[in-house]
Amino acid sequence: MPETLAGRRVLVTGGGRGIGRAIALACAREGAHVALTARSADQLAAVAKEIEDEGGAATSLACDVSDVGQVEEMVRAAADAMGGIDVLVNNAGGGTEHTPVAESTPDLWVACIAANLIGTYACARFALPVMIAGGGGKIINIGSGMGHEVRPDISSYATAKAAVWTFTRCLALEVWEHDIDVNEIVPGPVLTPATEDRFSLDGPPPFAPSERVKLPEEVADLAVWLAAQPAGGPTGQSFSLARRPPGG
Repeated sequence: MPETLAGRRVLVTGGGRGIGRAIALACAREGAHVALTARSADQLAAVAKEIEDEGGAATSLACDVSDVGQVEEMVRAAADAMGGIDVLVNNAGGGTEHTPVAESTPDLWVACIAANLIGTYACARFALPVMIAGGGGKIINIGSGMGHEVRPDISSYATAKAAVWTFTRCLALEVWEHDIDVNEIVPGPVLTPATEDRFSLDGPPPFAPSERVKLPEEVADLAVWLAAQPAGGPTGQSFSLARRPPGG
């Protein structure tokens, strides 16, 4: 059975809104001390206040995860504030380059790789020594169905998320002896501030008639379940909330 998160130290990237906010609130409600990071200090402060108003403990740390130097400082500050890190949720990312490769903007393409892949790597790289010293933990990478299948006109995001899935499995093989489990969550289509112009809870997303648009809280429930697994739980796995018709 899953354990409680009471007393756990959880670092959530992209914690200022959407899925990251939902995960941070859910972990705090389970008794965890949550460190939030994102680029927007105002958004972080608002989420931290929500947590504190509910009686939880929160630390907000502004950081651009595509900047490795900023990540190193942020992880150190999070570990200092919480006394360690037991769970890392790599949620920060997103994609803005929706064009064929031949028409893509190189700076935007590279920025997408940096936000989704380099940020995930950097946060894991600097959190791992803290987690190893603390006797283990959990790393949860928020992936995407785009990283498991080929689609046109979104190569930067799909490539980054495919690499995150491979990184998840590589890292799981490296750290299991330290009692660190590494898994991926594939949320499927979720209604967030970044998708509200394309998604609606009243119907499926435009690209998948069998799908159901979800709320961020549904992803948070799965993240909490993974974070609360006992040592020796699943690792190197992808847990998907996406819907597929039989034979699809």
